[in-house]
Amino acid sequence: MNAKKAERISKALGDPYRLKILEAVKSQSGWLQCGAVLDMIDLAQSTISHHIKQLTDAELLIVEKDGRNVRYQLNQEVFADYISYLTLFVG
Repeated sequence: MNAKKAERISKALGDPYRLKILEAVKSQSGWLQCGAVLDMIDLAQSTISHHIKQLTDAELLIVEKDGRNVRYQLNQEVFADYISYLTLFVG
C-alpha cells in the first residue's frame, strides 16, 4: 500500500457516520442492502450516498449491483493491507 491510498482510507475512516455505516455492514456478516443502511442510520439518503461514495472510493466497501438493488460488503483485503501499512509506524 502506498501513502496516498493510506491517506484516502484514513480520511474515509475519519468521519463518525462513515464508521457507523461500516459497523452496520459488518454487523450483517456478509452483504447489506442499500435500503437497510438507510434504515439503520438516521441521515438523509443523499448524505448516506455521499458517505458510501467516500467509502467505496477508498475501496473499503465492495459494491454489487443487481438491477436497481445495491448491496455492500466490507473489503477485508483492503482493511488488512491498511493495518499492515500502519504497523510500519509502530515500534
